[in-house]
Amino acid sequence: MAEKHGSLSINSDNIFPIIKKWLYSDHDIFVRELVSNGCDAVTKLKKLDVMGEYTLPDDYKPEIHIIVDPEKKTLKFIDNGLGMTADEVEEYITQIAFSGATQFLEQYKDKTTDDQIIGHFGLGFYSAFMVADEVHIDTLSYKEGATAVHWTCDGGTEYDMQDGDKTTVGTEITLFLNEESVEFANEYRMREVLQKYCSFMPVNIYLAKENQEQEYETIDESELREDDVVVEHIHEDAKTEEKENDKGEKEVVEVSPAKDKVKINKRPVSLSNPHPLWMKHPNECTEEEYKEFYRTVFMDYKEPLFWIHLNMDYPFNLKGILYFPKINTEYDSIEGTIKLYNNQVFIADNIKEVIPEFLLLLKGVIDCPDLPLNVSRSALQNDGFVQKISEYITKKVADKLTGMCKTDRESYEKYWDDISPFIKFGCIKDNKFADKMHDYILFKNIDGKYLTLKDCIEENKKDQNVEEKAEDTKEAEEKKEETSDDKKEPEKTTIFYVTDEIQQSQYINMFREAGKDAVIMKHNIDAPFITHLEQKDEHVQFKRIDADLSEEMKEDAAIDEDTVKKLTDIFRTSLKKDKLEVKVEKLKNAGVAAMVTLSEESRRMQDMMKMYNMYGMDPSMFGGQETLILNANHPLVQYVAEHTDGENTSMICEQLYDLAMMSHKQLSPEEMTKFVKRSNDILLKLAEA
Repeated sequence: MAEKHGSLSINSDNIFPIIKKWLYSDHDIFVRELVSNGCDAVTKLKKLDVMGEYTLPDDYKPEIHIIVDPEKKTLKFIDNGLGMTADEVEEYITQIAFSGATQFLEQYKDKTTDDQIIGHFGLGFYSAFMVADEVHIDTLSYKEGATAVHWTCDGGTEYDMQDGDKTTVGTEITLFLNEESVEFANEYRMREVLQKYCSFMPVNIYLAKENQEQEYETIDESELREDDVVVEHIHEDAKTEEKENDKGEKEVVEVSPAKDKVKINKRPVSLSNPHPLWMKHPNECTEEEYKEFYRTVFMDYKEPLFWIHLNMDYPFNLKGILYFPKINTEYDSIEGTIKLYNNQVFIADNIKEVIPEFLLLLKGVIDCPDLPLNVSRSALQNDGFVQKISEYITKKVADKLTGMCKTDRESYEKYWDDISPFIKFGCIKDNKFADKMHDYILFKNIDGKYLTLKDCIEENKKDQNVEEKAEDTKEAEEKKEETSDDKKEPEKTTIFYVTDEIQQSQYINMFREAGKDAVIMKHNIDAPFITHLEQKDEHVQFKRIDADLSEEMKEDAAIDEDTVKKLTDIFRTSLKKDKLEVKVEKLKNAGVAAMVTLSEESRRMQDMMKMYNMYGMDPSMFGGQETLILNANHPLVQYVAEHTDGENTSMICEQLYDLAMMSHKQLSPEEMTKFVKRSNDILLKLAEA
């Protein structure tokens, strides 16, 4: 066989089923593709005008019209862009996967830098065959002497092309919808799709229904425009009323001046905003514009706390606005929306490759024309480049937050309770973000004052120095027994925290009386965030306020061992808890009879067990039992110690234990039922006494 040289071609028998079933995950996306092609055509024509290769008519208005016809089950997309010649239809339409926009940019790359052409993807037009049995194209090129073209294809291997009768420059695409897709011939359904994908495309987009009755509106004559179609002129005489003046005399007063109005054909309203706020320079945007944009795009009528306007041209083009919304729910139910655009064309919501995971909790828009999208614009390519975009967004957010903390600390503190979940989640997920934000994380203490981590460490060091001095002698003795090979543990500063200000109010009061401080950490994100901070800084550790008793809360006085044993036995017996750990201390606060502590390690182990649904395991396996601390200075505790066989001693023990537990954690339904009944019994005994 002689050597033969040829070229490969794509067989539409093979490619069409792929387009129809697999290329696009959402069938409504054909609207985005066809409107985008129309925008491209308009943009190209305007570029040619700028470069002097074509002169636009004086009354030229770039626009795209979509016309639905539910009776004929058709859908039309009409643009007044540059149109196509027969050769161009042959090249751009019949050669599947050829990108006309790419070639256009290559041809004129030295003549213009305004890269606003959307269609980098040659298959966009063929998305129409996902919903249509047949597609027609009527087009007329801007080129002088061009002949109109009529092209038809039924989604098979063949097409027909002949001279057309279109008289205006541009392209009209008609879709004859299949039975499964007739919904798109419905005006309201099409409006919904256009608002989803085309709200901010760079050309005005209008939707109409075929053979729809003409609608009218009346305006003041002074508002009349040259392109308005006048139906009639209306003169309204001045309106007067008879009123009584200051002198009590009646006179005729003009309450509405004479008006000249005009009845006109109702002006079409564009479904797109060609100049969205994010495309403007931040200095050109007002506070009200930012808020109005937020309300319009996200249908959220609660004002955002603040926003970050992204505006970058190098090393890649990226613009956008990120809003920090006010949070009224728990962290785990927050859902944000980051809309991703490519040259004002909507791509998707919350693409994690571009948007850092923690910022998915925010609301906003990001427009990046340089995104390396695949042919259907539904997935990203070139991970390295996308990662740089993600890192830039993270950096801009960190810069905004740290800058606010430095220059407007008052506002930063005011927003902190709402924005802290975003920041803490970001610190856990992104080490670079955590490093930038480390000195700007705030902690609200029990007196409502906001402190940085450095402030917290300094405050708690003062308290711990007092405790350390009291234990210096004991520690010195222990250190003598250590061998020289033992590694010295780093000194840790303990920061106490509160998870429920109401439930733990007893502990908070004791802390205040002892001159100690604690911070409020009641969000779901705080538990993993505490662990994150401890891993980042080995010199700090967190303990819940009821994890232990500090020396400042106790009197330095010995307690009789016999009393300790009696109290331990009677409480274990009364509560039917043989392994209950009981400690007897002399607390400075004589008003506290009993309290419960649980070591921080045990609490975290219990939390982990709950997280992984390990409810069947016994917490005591990990040292997870609470410790009951009895105040030897309290009369009730003294009464129990002196009346171990008393008639009401067991009831008092149970009540003291439940009261202590209620300040520590919630009672179970069964425990609460017993507590309420016992409280009633105690009140009855008091009433009978």
